[in-house]
Amino acid sequence: MFERKPWAEPYKIKVVETVKVTDREHRLKVIKEAGWNTFLLKSEDVYIDLLTDSGTNAMSDYQWAGMMLGDEAYAGSKNFYYLEANIQKYYGYKYIVPTHQGRGAEHMLSKAMIKPGQFVAGNMYFTTTRLHQELAGGTFVDVIIDEAHDPAVLHPFKGNVDIGKFEALIKKVGAANVAYITVGAPVNMAGGQPVSMANMKAVSKLAHDNGIKVVLDATRNIENAYFIQQREEGYKNKTVAEIHKEFCALSDAATMSAKKDLYVNIGGFVACNDWDLFEELRNMVVIYEGLHTYGGLAGRDMEAMARGLEEAIQDECIAFRVKQVEYLGNMLIEAGVPVVRPIGGHAVFLDAKAFYAHLPQLQFPAQKLAADLYVESGVRAMERGVVSAGRNKETGENNLPKLELVRLTFPRRVYTQSHIDIVAYNVIELFNKRKEAKGLKMIYEPNYLRFFQARFEEMV
Repeated sequence: MFERKPWAEPYKIKVVETVKVTDREHRLKVIKEAGWNTFLLKSEDVYIDLLTDSGTNAMSDYQWAGMMLGDEAYAGSKNFYYLEANIQKYYGYKYIVPTHQGRGAEHMLSKAMIKPGQFVAGNMYFTTTRLHQELAGGTFVDVIIDEAHDPAVLHPFKGNVDIGKFEALIKKVGAANVAYITVGAPVNMAGGQPVSMANMKAVSKLAHDNGIKVVLDATRNIENAYFIQQREEGYKNKTVAEIHKEFCALSDAATMSAKKDLYVNIGGFVACNDWDLFEELRNMVVIYEGLHTYGGLAGRDMEAMARGLEEAIQDECIAFRVKQVEYLGNMLIEAGVPVVRPIGGHAVFLDAKAFYAHLPQLQFPAQKLAADLYVESGVRAMERGVVSAGRNKETGENNLPKLELVRLTFPRRVYTQSHIDIVAYNVIELFNKRKEAKGLKMIYEPNYLRFFQARFEEMV
């Protein structure tokens, strides 16, 4: 049994938002109307929303105070220069271009760095990242370690790049045909699994020895730094801020969705150390996002990002963030519920293949599990399995990932321990009657990122 030592959230609640409690009949009606897709539910019909931690965070009084200091000048906002200085201080990159969110950063970096026909290595795909790479003419190649594809394996750094796989790709296609390697730290699609500092050093050396740039998906890198502090030899006496900056220094550029680690509802940036790349990005942002000193954001949003970074990088802040997620994971493990282990930093990932073992993967067990959890409890989660994986570009067949997961994602500073207890209770209750579940068939599929808008029907 895991330790149940009393603990409490490191904040006081000043403002509350009332949520609607619905009954099962209503929830079954609305999930059918939404095509069994939790993304298509109305927020007002959700009790506890664990769909994502992207832009769903609670900002602090310090951030809200900063919002009143927004300099809404079209060019040269003082909030931009404050944000730029904080990113340079804590991330270490020389040049920063703000964007409206992480997707804007991915889009521009992919267009700037990928030539049609090139390959992009990465430690497991992320949905929007891979799509932007493909739209720019690249081909994504997964070079993550094999352990990442097994939810039961206990490895402290399951997000690590397999150096042998990366080296084999370079030898196969030639270094000139590898646009860059993108390192997600931690790896979302693997269950929020971190990358070790030792692995990042090895990746950086191999890439740079072959003239290949390293791009960091820094969206949750503060969480990754915390895991290094807790798990990797030689780092327990270093601060998260120190580890975070050391890790970033091993890369050449980064994309960032500030809607996660920086505790804001909107915002992002792309950063780099190369002047020529910066010049291309700075020109491109004017076309797609806005002037290079606001990038699609209001001045007040940039101020909130800068202040959120100051808070998020503190050891006690990120420690509570991770431990809150770990608390739920441990309760589920104790009850025998199959989850990805070790527990990640931003979410608990249910192993839908093991949870609904009687459903074949092409009946979308993770999609159904997320929908069933909503029907039974009002808790909204999201699918991370065959629906998210999309189709093979050559054959048109569904990609069948080894991991078929449901992500229970915790917004920062939003929910309390009582909410977590309710989530655990309802997941366990659903697990106890798991054999009653029926599969789904897809009846509508959009062209891109189908998990957002696809619709399903329950099989008879």
